[in-house]
Amino acid sequence: MTTTYQPAIDVAAITALDMHTHVHASVHDTDPGCSPQLAAMAKYFKSGETPPATLPDLADYYRERRIAAVTFTVDKGPDKPDPLLSNDEIVELAAKDNDIVIPFASVHPARGEEGAREAERLISECGVRGFKFHPNSMGFFPNDRMAYDLYEVLNAHAVPALFHTGQSGAGAGTRGGGGMRLKYSNPMHLDDVAVDFPDMPIVMAHPSFPWQEEALAIAVHKPQVYIELSGWSPKYFPPILVQYANTMLRDRVLFGSDFPLITPDRWLDDLEKIGIRDEVKPGLLKDNAVRLLGL
Repeated sequence: MTTTYQPAIDVAAITALDMHTHVHASVHDTDPGCSPQLAAMAKYFKSGETPPATLPDLADYYRERRIAAVTFTVDKGPDKPDPLLSNDEIVELAAKDNDIVIPFASVHPARGEEGAREAERLISECGVRGFKFHPNSMGFFPNDRMAYDLYEVLNAHAVPALFHTGQSGAGAGTRGGGGMRLKYSNPMHLDDVAVDFPDMPIVMAHPSFPWQEEALAIAVHKPQVYIELSGWSPKYFPPILVQYANTMLRDRVLFGSDFPLITPDRWLDDLEKIGIRDEVKPGLLKDNAVRLLGL
């Protein structure tokens, strides 16, 4: 039987909505451990050796804080072994914690027509609320035509597509950058996608270093493009990003942490140390995401 997710989030009761959290471990993994890549990322983010969290762990953590959380895994592609942690597990467990968790899916664009059919199933039958793409680890430019069959499905359903942009913590400081090529995450490649799929909301994850001004230009020019602020402590945000968050893009900036590598506690505490206006914070922390996700 297919599990179908239906959100049951009391929007008035939550204090924020975190648009960017990761599940690193399956509930079926008897010894998840901390992979070398995850350990290197924890070192890079100065978060200690953070053990992988299962989705129920994540749900308990966020429910205690009254913060709703979008979460996902990342599809490494058809040439890699099937992971123990799947989109279906994310959906199944999110459906049990639907008062606090919102499931996104991940489908590698190299899966072609098969991937497009899988995206249709995940939306129509499983109720996923969006899709996560990590161009660096997936090894593709977002405007590569191989992804267009997949985007057609998301566009038809007006489902958000969340793209990693800018420098990647994955592989940072490791030999050869862990094989990650930063060229794939230049946000300018998303300008083509925004033109060709105007009904698919696009979320540019992270401050897009070293292409922050490109990201801001795209978001100002394309009204379905949002900027999500995970992966960095707010105290390191460039001034131009804070300026646009306070003004022209105040309705399209989104809170994201990058849990478990950056916790919402750390992110929210550091937000108070920068010049985000008080009247902008309700939209940034919750209201803009609630509107985007149709909650």
